[in-house]
Amino acid sequence: ARVVLQDFTGVPCVVDLAAMRDAMRALGGDPKRINPLIPSELVIDHSVQVDEFGTRAALEDNVAIEFQRNGERYSFLRWGQKAFGNFKVVPPRTGIVHQVNLEHLARVVMTAPLDGTQWAYPDTVFGTDSHTTMVNGLGVLGWGVGGIEAEAAMLGQPSSMLIPQVVGFKLSGKLPEGTTATDLVLTVTQMLRKLGVVGKFVEFHGDGLAHLALADRATIANMAPEYGATCGIFPIDAEVLNYLRLTGRDAAQIALVEAYAKAQGLWHDAKTPHPAFSATLELDLATVRTSLAAPSARRIACCWRTSRPAPPPPSSHWRPYASRAMAMPRDSPTRGAAVPSATPPMPCPRAACASR
Repeated sequence: ARVVLQDFTGVPCVVDLAAMRDAMRALGGDPKRINPLIPSELVIDHSVQVDEFGTRAALEDNVAIEFQRNGERYSFLRWGQKAFGNFKVVPPRTGIVHQVNLEHLARVVMTAPLDGTQWAYPDTVFGTDSHTTMVNGLGVLGWGVGGIEAEAAMLGQPSSMLIPQVVGFKLSGKLPEGTTATDLVLTVTQMLRKLGVVGKFVEFHGDGLAHLALADRATIANMAPEYGATCGIFPIDAEVLNYLRLTGRDAAQIALVEAYAKAQGLWHDAKTPHPAFSATLELDLATVRTSLAAPSARRIACCWRTSRPAPPPPSSHWRPYASRAMAMPRDSPTRGAAVPSATPPMPCPRAACASR
């Protein structure tokens, strides 16, 4: 249905489109006929480099250097957005491509006119980022592809594949207090790697979905490349509609998503019949335990720091970890400790910043 590009692999696609226009002009044709045939969006997020770190001004300094360093590329992409139909560019400092796709670009249900009639159809996406699968948490089928495959899709060419096996992953119960989506996804990844899901689709279902926020679902879907599946998709349900409202989607679009999903049998609730799958797994969320990652044994060089570290991005994904930190005993020797870090602050998605 659409293509999502990031600037590292997407710029060559735009260059090819420009070259096709030059060829069309040389042949005496109308170069303006060369356009993507499906909606294509390019998110600029791979151009930033870490030149400054460890200070509160690091973000602004890095952004300024980024614009200076990539001025020619950005001017070209701006031209492309104006020149081509069905092509949009998301500017720098908006967020990471798969997060922007989830919060702003995904429609869940697409519409297009055909023979004078407006038709609705499921939103599907090819992305040139390996973690395009994150959008599966919103009920949108999609995965990462190479630049050539993405460009072929932009030009209306079909993408052929064998019908994949679908592994049903039933979730039941509720996560215990103190656990996070990170703990859950590590458990899910371990189970799926043990089963072997390379080249397969994973479909999550069950009553446990009612207790999983969309941010948690997106975390699991994001990790599909790590557990080896082509994608790990979640169904459309009430939580999807809540997320669409949270991120400011149009009320008419949200109503369309609900009506279409229910009419086409894509809606999930307590009454949904048990689907048939090639293989099945089941996990009681109440059995998920906290996971910790220990540091490696290698020596870590002392990094320069300021007296007061910069705060993390105000994203809702940080809240479970903040709650865990707040629950630390007051007499703990590590409570309130300053941790040296060279990690630079990065642009957070605008929806997350606005929800502060």
